[in-house]
Amino acid sequence: MKMDLKVPFAEKDAAKKLGARWDAARKVWYVEDKADLAPFAKWAPTPRADSAGGVSGLAPAVAARQVSTGKAMQGSAYVAHPSVCTCPPWELCDKCRPFALVASN
Repeated sequence: MKMDLKVPFAEKDAAKKLGARWDAARKVWYVEDKADLAPFAKWAPTPRADSAGGVSGLAPAVAARQVSTGKAMQGSAYVAHPSVCTCPPWELCDKCRPFALVASN
């Protein structure tokens, strides 16, 4: 089982000396397969799923929401505005200026 650690930069050498490892991809210190986690208690270890998938340190209900479904999410207050012209969205022409959500000079 892997445990993520919250190790301050100033204490990284002490954690490494005790057997902690640095995961460069996730940018987090962790320990793996340690029977005694007491030496790491000061760095508040949090359990995480194995590397086969899962989100570290989150409750299962929260982790389930963090997994991407590949669909665009929209808030309940989202309102789709139809395109008025073919100009790029960052430019305002005379046709789309009246419909702009921000005032332009």
